[in-house]
Amino acid sequence: MLRIDPDLHAALERWAADDLRSINGQIEFVLKEALRAAGRLKDRPTDPYRSSDDDDDG
Repeated sequence: MLRIDPDLHAALERWAADDLRSINGQIEFVLKEALRAAGRLKDRPTDPYRSSDDDDDG
């Protein structure tokens, strides 16, 4: 369970819907992008049979 501000949750829900993701998938996407931008997450080797959206939860 994650406790976040209701307005933040609603904004994430709208963004997730726009990107055809679940809220959990959207949160994971945002966190991964932030970690990559900060240089704290190395990219995995690319698998040609797996799209980048396969990591999402919906």
